[in-house]
Amino acid sequence: MMGKMLSVDNSESISRPAVRSRQIGVRLTETEYAALEKVAWKSGRTIGDWSREQLLVAIEMTENGASSTLLLTEIIGLQMFLTNVLAAIACGDRLSSEQYQDLMRHVKTNKHKAALQVLTAKTE
Repeated sequence: MMGKMLSVDNSESISRPAVRSRQIGVRLTETEYAALEKVAWKSGRTIGDWSREQLLVAIEMTENGASSTLLLTEIIGLQMFLTNVLAAIACGDRLSSEQYQDLMRHVKTNKHKAALQVLTAKTE
């Protein structure tokens, strides 16, 4: 987030970053803390910075994201479907009705998780 623009004179302006003055606290079990620590450090961030980024992503998804997250989820599902179907076609295979139904179940089951992974990777 950018702070207010300060005008030194009419020809030059500088941007002052917003000051982070508010804090929140959360209690975790030892297991939860260890998992959080592992994920944060794996991404090269401190626990606090990683947690802040994840909270901001969740806020963005809540404010903007219901429709954009749904759209991303459907795009990911389409990508998963096409990748599997086109791979079979490229190899000269045909999908049976049962294989097609299995593929559709797989896409419906996994597209939300895949979209969440994409959104999470965006912040890492």
